[in-house]
Amino acid sequence: MLREKVKNLWKLCFDDTEEYIDLYFHSRYNNDVNIAIQSGDDVIAALQMIPYPMTYEGKEINSAYISGACTHPDYRSRGVMHELLSQAFIRMLLNDIAVSTLIPAEPWLFDYYARHGFAPVFRYRKSVYTASETPLPKEGPVLKVTHEYKKEIYEYLNRKLRERPYYIQHTPKDFQFVLSDLRLSQGNIYTLNDEGNIVALAIAYPSDDGSLYIGEIVSDTPEISSMLLQRLCEKKQIPSIEVYMPPVADANNSPFGMARIINAKTMLKLYAAVHPELEITLYVTDEQISANNGYYYLNNGKCMSSAKRLPGSHLALTIGELTEKVFASLNPYMSLMLNN
Repeated sequence: MLREKVKNLWKLCFDDTEEYIDLYFHSRYNNDVNIAIQSGDDVIAALQMIPYPMTYEGKEINSAYISGACTHPDYRSRGVMHELLSQAFIRMLLNDIAVSTLIPAEPWLFDYYARHGFAPVFRYRKSVYTASETPLPKEGPVLKVTHEYKKEIYEYLNRKLRERPYYIQHTPKDFQFVLSDLRLSQGNIYTLNDEGNIVALAIAYPSDDGSLYIGEIVSDTPEISSMLLQRLCEKKQIPSIEVYMPPVADANNSPFGMARIINAKTMLKLYAAVHPELEITLYVTDEQISANNGYYYLNNGKCMSSAKRLPGSHLALTIGELTEKVFASLNPYMSLMLNN
């Protein structure tokens, strides 16, 4: 059975717990999102293309997150993963995927995936909230804790995440997996509730030192966000909390995830619409998706494409350089991903 063969390869290649592996192959894996290379009856390389909606300036596009990319140790350095990624890109194109994303498991993999057209466009900002010495009054919004799926929690989180213009979004099914993983990690969701309505939400994980870190936080206002963190410090009797947040321009942002354009025409139409002031001709080359090769003329918010050279000068870009151009300055963000 293919599922069991891929699962055994995962166990060989990754240092995940049995509980997480069982959860992943029960809740996220299916043969439709999997792609594998076999030698005889053995699976020697595999990856999964997990679908996620993504917002790009308020427009929703289809993205696929590459999860579990691995090669059997006996077959490494033979170009097997290169071939697997090439097959995955073509399948994504046929399935109307505009962008592929991933989070490199090791720092050296940033260079490896860059050679396959990925660009390090996803970053994050880490800050430390230090609790005030003056406790908050007991009246006011109420702090609640859970690790179970509740419709009102998902709806609030989804509404706040939808306000982010460039973000990997989460469906109800995906959020249920996030919660299952949260339970394995012994983490919780904390909400502030005012007159029965959620006004702030944080997803918190335990740190190795016994404190907490916040993997995601959303709120109605920055002040309410601080109130949630303050109440959390008081509840857990800890002096501070580490918080992972979206990047901002000119800040000390850290590299996190990568993106690769799968459908250049789709993304350049969106990019042109966001930048109607642009008038430029691009010549795009893509070694793994030949359909992306060609000339693209952007003007007045529109994009025209041609396999033949267009008049005038042009800017030559590889697919990785195009991805950088289309995404990097926008500070896109991803959180709650499968990067265990």
